[in-house]
Amino acid sequence: MPTTFLMLPPQSETTREWARRLAEATPELEIIAPETMEGAEQAIALAEGAFGTIPPALLKRAEKLRWLQAPQAAPPAGYYYPELIAHPVQITNFREIYNDHIAAHIMSFVLAFARGLHLYLPQQLRREWRPAGRESGDVVHLPEATALIVGVGGIGSEAARLAAAFGMRVIGVDERRSEKPPGVAELHRAASLDSLLPQADFVILTVPHTPETEGFMNRARFQRMKQSAFFINIGRGMTTRLDDLVAALQAGEIAGAGLDVFEREPLPADHPLWTMPGVLLTPHTAGHGPYLDERRFEVLSDNCRRFAAGHELRNLVDKSRWF
Repeated sequence: MPTTFLMLPPQSETTREWARRLAEATPELEIIAPETMEGAEQAIALAEGAFGTIPPALLKRAEKLRWLQAPQAAPPAGYYYPELIAHPVQITNFREIYNDHIAAHIMSFVLAFARGLHLYLPQQLRREWRPAGRESGDVVHLPEATALIVGVGGIGSEAARLAAAFGMRVIGVDERRSEKPPGVAELHRAASLDSLLPQADFVILTVPHTPETEGFMNRARFQRMKQSAFFINIGRGMTTRLDDLVAALQAGEIAGAGLDVFEREPLPADHPLWTMPGVLLTPHTAGHGPYLDERRFEVLSDNCRRFAAGHELRNLVDKSRWF
């Protein structure tokens, strides 16, 4: 008898197509893709695997559930609720599919700050021709600069490789990795963060939102950075206290910030970050790029094959830490 795998609603054209392809590729699984939550309630009692977001009421009915594929690399706050954490179900996610796109976005911020674009873009809008001097301190010479990458997973590792290619010295902070990836000169645990911040010309956050990282970039940590340093966050907005960042920028405690993620999204139109000097903002688009849906399907399909064969799953999550 085939193992039941449930595609949780709501369905989209993409997930309907995935269900069809999974059924063809893994006949060992019975793929069920109900259009309504009522249909999911009927199917969940038999499901041993599932894809999507499972609410607490549905989890109570999941008597056979052994594997849940999360629909994002880092699902939003609330996905890992206490009952789900306590449940024996294994959870996997879509990490690693954004490495090249987000690493390129990180380097776009680094290069923009290094070459003074955060100064010249506002001048362009005002039609002002005000070149800095050739020996200006507005240029950061990257072969003499240090990048501190907080979170050296797939994205952080690729960003480290690119930064090292520009001659930068890269220091990594990561709680899981035991060996330095290419491009990383030093690798430390999170306990060393405060002592490392004063060394960095660029502090780059790639970490997910977890109980440990929520609000961990605060005023005290900005004050430990160099006044000439730039802060870049492409991980999750809840890791950084924006009021503290604004205060640090206003006080001249750091030189600037490049942000793709925010505590509140969309960023309110009246927020001071929109018009602050030295700030570059993008609207949570660092992960945008081609091939993402196919990469998601490849992870899901691979895990379906592994699940059917009883093999270890890919991208397993530590539920208590949300990643």
